[in-house]
Amino acid sequence: MLLPITLTLAAACALINLWLASRCVRIRMADKAIHGDGGNALLARRMRAHANFIEYTPIVLILFALIEMALGASLWLWIGALAYAIARIAHGLGMDAESGGGLRAMGALATWIIMIALAGAALYAAYYGMREIPAPPALAAVV
Repeated sequence: MLLPITLTLAAACALINLWLASRCVRIRMADKAIHGDGGNALLARRMRAHANFIEYTPIVLILFALIEMALGASLWLWIGALAYAIARIAHGLGMDAESGGGLRAMGALATWIIMIALAGAALYAAYYGMREIPAPPALAAVV
């Protein structure tokens, strides 16, 4: 079963994950901080941004995949995937600010809104919106 929205979002998330990791690696190499943050506040914030991405992304990808399987690809799901990717980039950039930045807040808020919308869509799909799936040909001949 091809899931174009989920696959596209998963690819984007893989690239965002590498980008977030590389931002940490550059500071680690410059500061020779092999373990932890080495006392570098910017590295600590970037590590937290990367960890935060890893905390949210698996459940979001699972929700996207299950909704796409249940309801099919739709424009609103494409928009949600794009919004999630943008939100996570914004959050990662916003975490560079020493004080709470607008990008960080916008990224976090958008992530939460998208997760709530996905949870609602998943519940809808589970109880009201399942696509009718045809019986396999062998079973259809029996009926």
